[in-house]
Amino acid sequence: MPTPIESRRQFDLIAFDWDGTLFDSTGIITRCIQSAVVDVGGRRPTDQAASYVIGMGLIQALAHAAPDVPPERHAALGERYRHHYVQHQNDISLFDGVLPLLADLKRRGCLLAVATGKSRRGLDEALSAVELKGVFDASRTADETAGKPHPRMLLELMEELGVVRERTLMVGDTTHDLQMALNAGCPSLAVSYGAHEPAAFEALRPMAVAHSVAELQQWFAANV
Repeated sequence: MPTPIESRRQFDLIAFDWDGTLFDSTGIITRCIQSAVVDVGGRRPTDQAASYVIGMGLIQALAHAAPDVPPERHAALGERYRHHYVQHQNDISLFDGVLPLLADLKRRGCLLAVATGKSRRGLDEALSAVELKGVFDASRTADETAGKPHPRMLLELMEELGVVRERTLMVGDTTHDLQMALNAGCPSLAVSYGAHEPAAFEALRPMAVAHSVAELQQWFAANV
């Protein structure tokens, strides 16, 4: 028989984007993209252009941010991005309040997953932190499946964990995340403190927009 919490729970699986949603990395990623483009001879993207592509697979993102860099230079562009990111990866941390939020969702019996544009190596390095051991039940990265906004990431997570789309919630800070949820037939929840301006979210029909981790936790307490 379901417990009282389980009987009123609206979602069984919460899939989180990583950068800009759980991890406070948007500013550093933006600057690393800009530096990488300049390193290979491209025109420096604006802050808006560089932050817009966060959440896509790496090469897809870099190519979009640097349309003047020819395809034969994309491998070098990726190498320069990784070079700059490694210099700053220890400067990045989870947003304040994320660990208690995740612990509360686990207590409620939710399955937790990560659906990210990061590489598998990059995500595994982030998840190796002691406080994140065992928190997530599954994860998908852009280099092992289709990148956002293709729905394959979410569909694979749902299949692996045995959860239907109506009981799966995607949480992210970009239009790529919300469009992926729409493409997968899943509801979504947006956060406004990451890479994309919230004005762009309305057309993608998130259930709500949280403006801080505290607001995110309040929403979960009332709706999950």
